[in-house]
Amino acid sequence: MSRVLVTDGEQRAALAVVRSLGRAGHRVHVVASRPRPVAGASRYAFRTATAPDPLDSADAFVDTIVRRVREWGIDVVLPIAEPSILALLAARHRLGDATLPFPDLEVFRALSDKQLVLAVAADMGILTPEQRALSRPDQDPRTVAEGIGYPLVIKPYRSVAGDGARGHKLEVRHAANADELVERVREYPPAAFPLLLQQRIVGPGVGVFLLVWEGRLRAVFAHKRLREKPPAGGVSVYCESVAPPWGLVGSARALLERFGWSGVAMVEFKVDAGSGLPYLMEVNPRFWGSLQLAIDAGVDFPALLVRAASGAPTGPPPVYRPGNRLRWGWGDVDHLIARLRRSPEELALPDGAPTRWTALLDFLLWRPGDRLCTLRLEDPVPFLCETINWFLGRYESAQPAAAGIRRDIVIARAADWRAG
Repeated sequence: MSRVLVTDGEQRAALAVVRSLGRAGHRVHVVASRPRPVAGASRYAFRTATAPDPLDSADAFVDTIVRRVREWGIDVVLPIAEPSILALLAARHRLGDATLPFPDLEVFRALSDKQLVLAVAADMGILTPEQRALSRPDQDPRTVAEGIGYPLVIKPYRSVAGDGARGHKLEVRHAANADELVERVREYPPAAFPLLLQQRIVGPGVGVFLLVWEGRLRAVFAHKRLREKPPAGGVSVYCESVAPPWGLVGSARALLERFGWSGVAMVEFKVDAGSGLPYLMEVNPRFWGSLQLAIDAGVDFPALLVRAASGAPTGPPPVYRPGNRLRWGWGDVDHLIARLRRSPEELALPDGAPTRWTALLDFLLWRPGDRLCTLRLEDPVPFLCETINWFLGRYESAQPAAAGIRRDIVIARAADWRAG
């Protein structure tokens, strides 16, 4: 079995990867920018270490990973978040014999470019939202947005801005009218441009997840989003596995092939509530936050990726179970708090969104087939760490000047409980 290094141990996707590969018999090492990450608290994590945040210093992050690869004799490096992937792809020649199961940096950058992806998809005949590019901060966004209509969505063309030593993550925003559009655009730093001013598609989100390796489709999975954070659209906090929508699978695979992609990827669509037509939203060429749902349903993407990258046969794409549901517990709590505290207008919710009381009742309803993302009875400490993190985060945001609480000490005690 392989010795695997997993980055970004603070993330849920990293925890799902660690559990998957640990159960498969691999020796999994976790690296994170903070002490005691949730993935490192798993019983399936062999060793955990810290590394600089690649957003703060990509060079220092790479130096640390290269050193750990040599010290630990790593066979496979699995970066989880986009900043880590970008940093390591630019320095893959320094990883020695360790496998980095991604294509070249240029391919990753191209598939992460929302403007380019949607332009190529439209050329292929895939439905995409109407959009305009706001190239510079000094352009008038109201003029650029003419003809799209309100409300609209403002998207940076990349999720991470900046190159070299420092970068920062960028968020999607909504604008209900022209004045709000001007205000929202001003909130972005110059490095975020060009921005995409995009038609808002209202309807359920459908994620199509693929593993393509050496031109072959090794795995496929699909889910629909039931709730998101923030509520108007963002990361999934509650989702359900659905039967593969083969038309969308075909479009997603063709799009990945056009870019020469090899590895795992999430291709996100939205089905317009009025017309029933699916529109391509974006592609995320990496592991995703709701990865645990695919594993629960029967498609073990991390194990399949490691097998494919090592040259081992993977067989036909696994058949999985529709109807499984996954809740990111504390993310779902954040969704509910936002719904209860803020108006639909403040949250940029579309017309016809559930009322606050409906949102509360739906949150309280536990359905057969529901599972929590991080809480597993055979591996409970990651959920405990996540819970401590969540409460400390709420406390620190409410009292930013408060002193005397050491997050790393509290979480270390939880990890000591696991070890004991």
